[in-house]
Amino acid sequence: MKRIAVAVAAAAFALTLPLPAQTPTPAALAAALAEAHASGPSGGAVVFPVGDMRAQLAGFIAQAEAKGGAGTTLSDFGTYKLELSVRGKSGGAEVHAHWDDVMIVEQGSAKLVIGGRVIGGHTGPDGETHGIRIEGGQTQVIAAGDVITVRAGTPHQLLLAPGTVYSAFVIKIHEP
Repeated sequence: MKRIAVAVAAAAFALTLPLPAQTPTPAALAAALAEAHASGPSGGAVVFPVGDMRAQLAGFIAQAEAKGGAGTTLSDFGTYKLELSVRGKSGGAEVHAHWDDVMIVEQGSAKLVIGGRVIGGHTGPDGETHGIRIEGGQTQVIAAGDVITVRAGTPHQLLLAPGTVYSAFVIKIHEP
C-alpha cells in the first residue's frame, strides 16, 4: 500500500509540471509504454513521463467528444492499474465492487456525485454496476490539480458542462 501512496503523490506532482518543449511522437509513446509494461514493478521502477501522458490525453480528446469518453490502461500490475481517462460528456453512474479509484484531475472540471442510489443500474459478472444516474448523492465540483479517492462499493458519477473536456490520471487499486 505504501508503494501505491508514493505513486499517487508522484503522479499528482508530475502532472503539475510544465510540458517539455517537444511533444513525443505516437511511435515514441507506444515504445515507452511497451518498455514500461514489460519491465513492470519487479524491475524496481516504472517511469511514465508527464509529457508522454499529456500527449496521450490530448490524443483522446476528439474520441471523447464524439463518444463521451476515451482512455487507455498504461499498465496493469494485478493489484493496481494505471490509466488515463478523458471525458467529453457526462458519464453514467458507476459502482466498482473490487476497485478503489484515485483520480488526479489533469484538465477541466466536473461535478462529482458520490453516494446515493444508482438509478437503472445493472451489475455485470465482474461486480461492476453501471446505471443512468445517481439519486440522493452529494455533489462537489472538482478541477485540474484535485486528487480524489473513491472507495470500492461507492456509487459515483461525473457530470460535465456542455463543451467541457475533462481528463485524469487514474490509479485503480484492487480490493479483495
